[in-house]
Amino acid sequence: MFWKDEGYLLHKNNYDENSIIIEAFTLNHGKSTGIVYGGASRKLKKNFQIGNKISLNSKSKGENKISYFTVELIKPISPTYFEDKKRSICILSASSILKILLPDRQINKNIYLSFDTMFNNLHLDNWITSYIHWELFLIKELGFDVNLNIKKNIKLNNNSIEINGKIFNIPKILYNSINNANNAQIKEALEFNRSLIMENFIIPNQLRFPLSRNLLEKYYN
Repeated sequence: MFWKDEGYLLHKNNYDENSIIIEAFTLNHGKSTGIVYGGASRKLKKNFQIGNKISLNSKSKGENKISYFTVELIKPISPTYFEDKKRSICILSASSILKILLPDRQINKNIYLSFDTMFNNLHLDNWITSYIHWELFLIKELGFDVNLNIKKNIKLNNNSIEINGKIFNIPKILYNSINNANNAQIKEALEFNRSLIMENFIIPNQLRFPLSRNLLEKYYN
């Protein structure tokens, strides 16, 4: 099987002395895993920063067989923000959330395009608001609609919702247009999103919430 696609690097592990195994979220093939020969070499390893946009050529002997990738760098997202701790943690947080929550090989172009847009907005002053709304969009795309609509397991009452028997206040930043949100408003929204992710995905599936996402939240204490 052969395919070519674009995607974002979500995770990497050493495979042997000179090679790595990567997970990438691609436009037309979903979250995909494969071996990159030479990926740990001095010449290539700088391309494999989490969050970088890459082009992948995949080859495998079958759908359930390990893939082998050749990779080219499209856009170095992470190095752009190496000196910015908040944005760097944001990149790691978003990538880790996708790695944990997305099923393998399931195509979701809406999530991919929203992720692409959010990363392209990192240079803006209100980038964190864009990230918060991206998390909310991701939660909705994965099956839990929090667009202030009543669902089976949601009850709306005075800007609060009930999830699994617990009441959560909906942050104003999510339903009002707030420019230049302060740290308290940002933290409230991040905590709300974290609660949604925990209650609907992490706890039921016994997953581990990303450390990078916790660190992002702490920057707004």
